[in-house]
Amino acid sequence: MSAAELSRKIHLHLSYERIFLILFAIALIARFTLLDLKLFHHDEAVHAWFSWRLQTLGTYSYDPVYHGPFLYYVTAGMFSLFGPSDLVGRIIPALAGTLLIVLVYPIYRLGYTSGRQAVAAALFLAVSPEMVYFSRFLRNDIFIVFFSLVLLVAGLYYFERGERKYLIIGAAAAGLGMCAKENMPIVIATFGSYLVYAVWRRTLTLPRRWKADLVIGIIVAAGIMAVFYSSFLQHPEILADGWLRAIEHWTSMHQQQRLGGPPYFYLLLFVLYELPLLLLAGIAVLQFLIEPARMRAETEETVTGIDAIFNRMLKNSLPLPAPAIDRQREFTRFCIYWMVTSVVIYAYIGEKVPWLILHQLLPLIFVAVYRLDRDRWKPVAAAIAVIFLAGMTLHVAFTPADINEPIVQVQNSEDLRTIMALIDASETVAITTDNYWPLPWYYRGQAHSHIAYLPVGISPDTLRARDFDLVISHDLESYPSLPGYEKETFRHSYWFSTHDNSDRLLEYYVTRKGITGSVNWDVFVRENMTAGV
Repeated sequence: MSAAELSRKIHLHLSYERIFLILFAIALIARFTLLDLKLFHHDEAVHAWFSWRLQTLGTYSYDPVYHGPFLYYVTAGMFSLFGPSDLVGRIIPALAGTLLIVLVYPIYRLGYTSGRQAVAAALFLAVSPEMVYFSRFLRNDIFIVFFSLVLLVAGLYYFERGERKYLIIGAAAAGLGMCAKENMPIVIATFGSYLVYAVWRRTLTLPRRWKADLVIGIIVAAGIMAVFYSSFLQHPEILADGWLRAIEHWTSMHQQQRLGGPPYFYLLLFVLYELPLLLLAGIAVLQFLIEPARMRAETEETVTGIDAIFNRMLKNSLPLPAPAIDRQREFTRFCIYWMVTSVVIYAYIGEKVPWLILHQLLPLIFVAVYRLDRDRWKPVAAAIAVIFLAGMTLHVAFTPADINEPIVQVQNSEDLRTIMALIDASETVAITTDNYWPLPWYYRGQAHSHIAYLPVGISPDTLRARDFDLVISHDLESYPSLPGYEKETFRHSYWFSTHDNSDRLLEYYVTRKGITGSVNWDVFVRENMTAGV
């Protein structure tokens, strides 16, 4: 069989639709395999605990410190269906991350990307370490990424077909995104400003009924927000000042820079985890900017023939055709604007946390696949990129031990499993530190009946008088010893220490070995207690 015949048979049996099904399966496996491999991060434990309270007590009221209500209601719903656990808490984020691959397909069907570009973008989304890691993470940001892409797809369909149902879908996505986290307005403002620009350039035409449709869309989005933020009308007072409290809180967080970092913070994360995509996107931007000069030169070569055609059309009184719009180029122009705007905004915002890179990575992936179907070297580069990304994903998402990576922010240590085994084997436990999360999540309801949360620095005599089997304290607020107890120090949580590794960054990049910062717990076990661990 010749190579040409083999290629023809492959194309015959492996359509783009089948390829997308394969990519969807890859994303599904990457996000759902061993979904509870790692302990909950501090924030995950807090989010799960609030969701459990909503499920069991029916109580929830919006607090901007913990972001929007969407996460709590969907997680509480999952807990009601399948019971509260780490795995169940992460199902909806994992599903949202998986569905990103599905949403690339309609962009291809509308002609805004070629088949090869769409496949590459979907594959990058499927195996990107940061997309996979934060799809397996009970935080709001993967929801914002999902709703952003739904809004984009719905908008493209609305402007292509002019049907109101697509605008309503987009409005629902915007409303749900606004209910997920307070950075959704950045996405809406970015999309809206480019829409104004596209209309001004006449590369996009508004449907005839766009004003009426816009009013309906605003009502839909506002209605969704009103229902969620009022806790399904249990707290209508939130509608009066909730938005103001959110602005005040996040403005103060920006000014405090509680979790601060340099403006190039996210660039470092791109270099660590998404380097091939960063390089491909940078080259794509250069190609996009240089391309008009070549296009003008090509146009000058054919201008005489075109003029002749137009002259004949004028002579015959035929209507002149509307100028053709290169959809793929216009879509790339939008994605470059989206990417640059996001990078600049998040570089400026004082709160620097790794999950915010998702909002910059999503448009960057679409930029990175530009001209992938036209430049011969790019498919090879894309294949190398996939190998790099998949290897990094295996490391950050599927290593069962503590990993020295900035992507984890401040992660609860796997040492906690040993500590929780000791707690399970004890009849009475004293916690003498304010830094006690994630224990309230793992010991909720009746499971915490044998645990006492005591003031920091409580006297050893008081502890002995209450005859605890186990005493846990922060190592910086601990006791040199407790008579009758054996002392052992465990890591509670850990993080990548930029300061301690600043003089060996190249070595760290290659080996991923370095110094970690940590919070440690001193654990005092009664000498005659059989822990069974």
